Order: sequence, then structure tokens, then C-alpha cells
Amino acid sequence: VSLVESGGGLVQPGGSLRLSCAASGFTFSRYDMRWYRQAPGKEREFVAAIRSFDAYTNYADSVQGRFTIYRDNAENTVDLQMNSLSPEDTAVYYCYAIDTRTRNAYWGQGTQVTVSS
Repeated sequence: VSLVESGGGLVQPGGSLRLSCAASGFTFSRYDMRWYRQAPGKEREFVAAIRSFDAYTNYADSVQGRFTIYRDNAENTVDLQMNSLSPEDTAVYYCYAIDTRTRNAYWGQGTQVTVSS
């Protein structure tokens, strides 16, 4: 099982980034996919989720209207489009997969996003 994030980097305030998570080793279409983030000195927090069977999405209040989560079940990928970034969005972003029926769950290794001028 593997979840590999990519797309992180340094961006100026107000800029955009698109993160991608490539999944392998499990039946991707059966899993809800989520993004979490962890800023220095803070606990890991929920960012966005997309459900397996109907692609229903939900977001943390702090990113609502700025971030969009997508999934491609044919490519086994989940993306996070991040717009209007602010320094408060600086964190390591993690991809997370969970089968809500079996409770099998997996984490990616994370990708660093730094928002700074």
C-alpha cells in the first residue's frame, strides 16, 4: 500500500498550488480520501474530504471556498487545489485513505507547503 503526495513547495501569499496524491496497493474507489495538514507546533488537522461512492465533499471552515478536492478513480489519484493561500496555510499536507466499512486506513508521507513572501 502506498500514498505518495506531490506538488508542495514555496508560494507567495495569494498564490495557488495543486497537491496530488497517487494511491496504489488497495481498491482506491472503495476508500474515502482526505487531506490533513500539520503546522509546526500544532496538531494535525482535517482539511478536506471526498467520499468514495458519490464524491461528496466537505471542507474545514478555514479552507472553505479556497480549496477544492478532486478524485480520479481511473487514475487512483486525489488532488487538492489550493487558491488564495496565506501564511496560515503553511504546513505539511498529508493524504489519507479510509474504508469506512472495514476501518482500514492509510497515510501518505506528506508534502511541505510554505506560503511566504
